[in-house]
Amino acid sequence: MAFLLAGQTFLFSQANGINRDQYKIHINKTDKDIILDGVFDEEPWMTAELVKNFHRVTPTDTGYAIAQTEVMVTYDQHNLYVAATCYDPTPGKRPIESLRRDWRFNSNDNFMFFLDTYDDLTNGFAFGVSEAGVQRDGIESNGDEVAYTWDTKWKSAVKSYDDRWTTEISIPFRSLRYFDGSEIWGINFGRLDLKTNEKSAWAPMPRQFKHNNLAFTGTLIWEEPLQKVGMGFSLIPYAAGTASVDNQADGETRWSGDAGFDAKMILSTSLNLDLTVNPDYSQVEVDQQVTNLDRFELFFPERRQFFLENTDLFANLGNRGIQPFFSRRIGLNAPVIAGARLSGQLGDDWRIGVMDMQTSSQDFTPSTNFAAAVLQRRVFSRSNVVAFVVNKSVTDDQIDPMYSGYKSNTVAGVEYNMASQDDRWTGKVFYHQAFYPGASGSSATAFGGITYSTKYFTAAFDQSWVGADYIAEVGFIRRRGYLQSAPSLEYTFYPVHDKLLSHGPSAEFSVIFNPDLRMTDRQTQIGYSICWKNRSELNFLVNEQFVKLNRSFDPTNTGGAKLDTGSDHHWKNAAVSFSSDTRRLFYYTVMSGYGGYFNGTRLTFGTAFNYRVQPYGSISVIADYNDISLPSPYNSAKLFLIGPKLDLTLTDNFFITAFAQYNNQIENFNLNIRLQWRYAPVSDLFIIYTGNSDTVDFSNKDRGVAVKLSYWFK
Repeated sequence: MAFLLAGQTFLFSQANGINRDQYKIHINKTDKDIILDGVFDEEPWMTAELVKNFHRVTPTDTGYAIAQTEVMVTYDQHNLYVAATCYDPTPGKRPIESLRRDWRFNSNDNFMFFLDTYDDLTNGFAFGVSEAGVQRDGIESNGDEVAYTWDTKWKSAVKSYDDRWTTEISIPFRSLRYFDGSEIWGINFGRLDLKTNEKSAWAPMPRQFKHNNLAFTGTLIWEEPLQKVGMGFSLIPYAAGTASVDNQADGETRWSGDAGFDAKMILSTSLNLDLTVNPDYSQVEVDQQVTNLDRFELFFPERRQFFLENTDLFANLGNRGIQPFFSRRIGLNAPVIAGARLSGQLGDDWRIGVMDMQTSSQDFTPSTNFAAAVLQRRVFSRSNVVAFVVNKSVTDDQIDPMYSGYKSNTVAGVEYNMASQDDRWTGKVFYHQAFYPGASGSSATAFGGITYSTKYFTAAFDQSWVGADYIAEVGFIRRRGYLQSAPSLEYTFYPVHDKLLSHGPSAEFSVIFNPDLRMTDRQTQIGYSICWKNRSELNFLVNEQFVKLNRSFDPTNTGGAKLDTGSDHHWKNAAVSFSSDTRRLFYYTVMSGYGGYFNGTRLTFGTAFNYRVQPYGSISVIADYNDISLPSPYNSAKLFLIGPKLDLTLTDNFFITAFAQYNNQIENFNLNIRLQWRYAPVSDLFIIYTGNSDTVDFSNKDRGVAVKLSYWFK
């Protein structure tokens, strides 16, 4: 399909995303030195191919960008170089949220590029710099999912002018994964200019897709095939010390020290081995608490660096709430002694992931071995077939009688992940089987889901069955023993309006049956969303819900009287939310809802305020209030959760974060203060204070200080 706009013709293929032949950049090798200073006066830049004429992606995906960008690339024996000029046609200060690495995309003027190093439209890397010169990097999977918690070594420089800013970037080939002998990569360059409220890209893409979608890359053509960089090895040792006091026990101060290391061996340009010995996770950011009104376990994401590279091989097994592998189960109740993980590409179409972790015993938890193996085979253009096995085995000869788990638990399965080349059709089908002593025929689960998405219309349908005896002790399984169907629809209008960007309705329906095919849950949600070009958004939602309790439950989760197992509950409620323009120094989100809740009513109010002192940090407050009214003898409750956060980025390598969380549902006030000094690339000094207090008299329950020093040898 071709269309004409402003005298320019843009080519799109309905079947294949973009016409990649229209977006090519040749990269030539150099033996000349390049100084990273943001000034393109070296000889390689004088002859490098220049790409320009970036296309607008948002707020509309038609025409060329107002804030244009020009990019050049070159390379030498050891590094890939990228140079970009980001033109700024709008007078005024450029918005920058902070100087912290891995900044939020929508809150900073930035330049990014995305590398499809395997040319499979699915796996790759993301690199970017903000106008303040702060780096952002991530590893990409499933075509558009990026884990920005992944870090690697690379260099960059930024230089600012009144009408533009420039950046030079150098990425070692050792920091990337690709095939030996590669001749082409997929690549796209992206830009966010907040003053024009414009996101743009070199190779164009429809605005309903993420900026990093690898189905819409252009082509990077190497002057000569890439060669092996040789086996690489990096070592990150650490030393840590802690002092802690438990005032709910004896109140004595306990001192401890520890040391360990992480290591990475690059076995080939596409395969690496990660090792960890006695890891310490004291520096990992604290989880943000939520008011827990759920009948089932809550999910919190993985943040530990060791588990992140090629994490999709393991973390994407199953589906939301039916995950046979959940890395936070490892080291949750007992410390990790050591672990190893082999992951990467085996040829053009195969990927492999093998992991083994050993934990020690602690309290009632015995020492345990965790193992997982995944083999993935690409089929068609962007789809794949997966076979996996996940195993947990207790390695202690004697097990404490208080331990409630199995001596061994194994889950194996096969999956098919479907993605069309233009990313309009996506879907998944899988079958898993659990093995453990006494496992029955219902120790299995199956799922099938498909989504069709265009600029205007999205339709999805999921069908899942989880056996009553499906137990995955290394996984995250919200509930067992049910059959669920969940269709959803969404339509978006794009009016020709000076201020309004889009609006449209959505509908979701879910129904759950027990193993006897009797309905236990039903939920219908109807929503309407209105988005403005200044990034403000208004949402309305009405909800109808039915629940037949499969176990007794206190709707306030405060330890009161419980509703009876098998009792029926039906209610309706409504909610409204508004988010303001995030480009402003002060922005906010507010929401409110009211209606029925089990056998009573619930009024809820939530807000998030953020004020940034550009670029040195921000102050934010997250607050939730729930007023639950239930008839006697059940508990009524007024639940408060307040979480102020101070984030100081004094330089681009010195950060202080202070995060407080007041939660009267669990009667706890938590304070976490974290100082981080990145004194060398991916090398840090952390000082962390954590304390917990009662919410009534604020008497201290426990507190501690941890100091951790690490250094990356590479």
